[in-house]
Amino acid sequence: MLNYNGTLIEKETFQLQSNNRGFAYGDSLFETIRVIDGQVRFLEDHYFRLMASMRMIRMQIPMSFTFDYLTTQIAALLDTTDRASILKVKCTVYRNEGGLYAPTSNDVSFVLEAIKGEVTLKEHYEIDLFKDHYVCSGLLSTLKSSNRLLNVLSSIFADENDLDNCLLINEKKQVVEASNANIFLVKGTKISTPELLGGCIKGIARKKIIEMLEKSDVYTIEECAISPFEIMKADEVFLSNAVMGIQSVTKYRKKQFSTAVGKELSHQFAALKE
Repeated sequence: MLNYNGTLIEKETFQLQSNNRGFAYGDSLFETIRVIDGQVRFLEDHYFRLMASMRMIRMQIPMSFTFDYLTTQIAALLDTTDRASILKVKCTVYRNEGGLYAPTSNDVSFVLEAIKGEVTLKEHYEIDLFKDHYVCSGLLSTLKSSNRLLNVLSSIFADENDLDNCLLINEKKQVVEASNANIFLVKGTKISTPELLGGCIKGIARKKIIEMLEKSDVYTIEECAISPFEIMKADEVFLSNAVMGIQSVTKYRKKQFSTAVGKELSHQFAALKE
């Protein structure tokens, strides 16, 4: 089942038109929301990120599209299936059809899809740089839009080279993020992550981890520009996204990393309520 603009429909009956702006121009946004034991996680954070992103790209937010409305619509979708089997809900919002690059309307439609699956973190996780193309630094790159061609290409590169993931860099040759996750570097008790102006996705897991570390009596957190060379100097590297949580990296080129801090924070992250 899908929830299309508040109406539950069979997935097979949903037809994407060729003039759909998300399909034709990448004129859409999405949120991937973790579901654990039938319970939606961090929904308020996802909602406010979506609202801020819609405002940034000048989509018209319907007055009815409140947090309570989204909560109700996701619940209605989850009630059509075995909640415990759902891994995540994907919420896609796109500008309605009409126009070419210049839209004739800023009104929007949305689709909610419940996706089954499970998360398995790896004990051995190898990464490398993807240098064929660059992320553009700036706030537009922080949005979760459907224009993810760079992430697709870097994921193909990782698969072709027997890697678990790739790191993306911007035009300033700064590390931005991984193909599907934010990145954190550990050096002693200092933990750093790329700054948003560098072009990294404004991840919900990233936000929660930063908040968690700001309250820590052990670690300090810094958002800053990070060069590829700093990865080689790090004691640990870990990745994060809302679905997998925290994945420790064990190898980058010839550098082997420990994983103690990443695993410790992974347990703390999993225990967060909101």
